[in-house]
Amino acid sequence: MGVVTDPIADMLVRIRNATTARKESVAVPLSRVKLEISKILKAEGFIADYEVDRKVPEAIRVHLRYDTRKQGIITGLRRISRPGLRIYARRAALPRVRGGLGIAILSTSRGIMTDREARKTGVGGEVLCLVW
Repeated sequence: MGVVTDPIADMLVRIRNATTARKESVAVPLSRVKLEISKILKAEGFIADYEVDRKVPEAIRVHLRYDTRKQGIITGLRRISRPGLRIYARRAALPRVRGGLGIAILSTSRGIMTDREARKTGVGGEVLCLVW
């Protein structure tokens, strides 16, 4: 596999493709940011679970969630800020995703968090992605 210029976009695409193909889980190369995004996705109920596979190459195994009709819980994933165009949001202008049904994941000075947590904490930051 070649060099990935945007690892977060790569993770989102892998999850989207695995959900479309109705896979049980998908492996994503390990990084601290991707681990934090996985924690948020699990806490918000978008994925069933995740585990860190320490075999070389290290990876995060993301276990996907489906509803009773075998439809993916994640209906949309969108990368917002990317290496070529960073997108930042002040705390007053944090995005609302699908009227609160989805989440925006932000990288803030206080760590990686959802738009809801950022509003509560009163911080803005780089808008990494939207999930609904």
